[in-house]
Amino acid sequence: MGPASVPLVTPRTSPLHDRHVAAGAKLADFSGWSMPIEYAGGGVLAEHAAVREHVGLFDVSHLGTGTVRGPGAAEFVNRCLSNDLGRIGTGQAQYTMCCLPDGDPQAGGVVDDLIVYLRGDDDVLLVPNAANAAEVLGRLADAAPAGVTVTDRHEEVAVLAVQGPKSLQVIELLGVPGELAYMSFVTGTGAHGAAEVTVCRTGYTGEHGYELLVDADRAGELWDAVLDAGQDLGIRPCGLGARDTLRTEMGYPLHGHELSHDITPVQARAGWAVGWKKAEFWGRAALTAEKEAGPSRLLWGLRSTGRGIPRPGMDVLDAAGARIGEVTSGTFSPTLRTGIALALLDTSSGVGEGDEVAVDVRGRPQAVDVVKPPFVESHVR
Repeated sequence: MGPASVPLVTPRTSPLHDRHVAAGAKLADFSGWSMPIEYAGGGVLAEHAAVREHVGLFDVSHLGTGTVRGPGAAEFVNRCLSNDLGRIGTGQAQYTMCCLPDGDPQAGGVVDDLIVYLRGDDDVLLVPNAANAAEVLGRLADAAPAGVTVTDRHEEVAVLAVQGPKSLQVIELLGVPGELAYMSFVTGTGAHGAAEVTVCRTGYTGEHGYELLVDADRAGELWDAVLDAGQDLGIRPCGLGARDTLRTEMGYPLHGHELSHDITPVQARAGWAVGWKKAEFWGRAALTAEKEAGPSRLLWGLRSTGRGIPRPGMDVLDAAGARIGEVTSGTFSPTLRTGIALALLDTSSGVGEGDEVAVDVRGRPQAVDVVKPPFVESHVR
């Protein structure tokens, strides 16, 4: 008798899947979702340029969505996640992390990084990453006090991102508010005729931009309305390939690369997203101890001085050829026209900004300069 067959897992699809197919998108599995990597008629380089110079539209509906509701919901979330919700008010959003709790062998490691939308003291919306949404919401549900309910709304909400220097013009043509402070949001219905949409001044590209949350069954008409509004502004639908090159140029972390159960916020230079003065959050003791002692490794940027392109998992070498770290993300920068990377480097190596090291590219050391990201200027504010 032969080995038992392993059932194939069909990737989940976005509410906009038919739009992507019609646009000639190249689809690939991303955290269990069939998502567009690039579209016909340009590819990653053209989509990247559209966001840096004009405006791009992304479907990021694979991102999780969940609500935490009930008396003291915001206070409860604040006792769990890393950042301090006391720093913001209703109508604002905040980048934060769900860390492994003290007592865990990997305490302080990152379960996920996510955006929190504070809708009120008793109503919080969470947008975690696709691969980690269930774990984040599950941990919160297990810890929730009586009266506080954690609900997974992944199937109910679609998320679109409108990013680029002309994104405000697109948002205004939709008839929804666009003159928002960075990391603030508003909910309303625009002249485009779609259902109620939440517009937030956030993004993952380093450009002025917005993320739009809408009921999944109305996502198609909103997608069409955005493309129609931006047709004279150089808008392009953009896939996750351009999303990755854009975020790498900014030095933004990607969970599973720059953040993980093994990589803490301190090591990833994300301590700014930790409420160090808070009395309580998951992993507080471990992270405080690491901050005070200094991390054993630290995230740096690498910029190629030759033709080699650093890739994740490649070793970083010092002048003597000794291994001092590992590339976590690496790509060709369409803006700089050279290879760039993010890498965790041993602090004991003494390597710092301005130093030259090497990346082992398939057995050949390729020279790179150590830099502090972002690699290109940010325009998010």
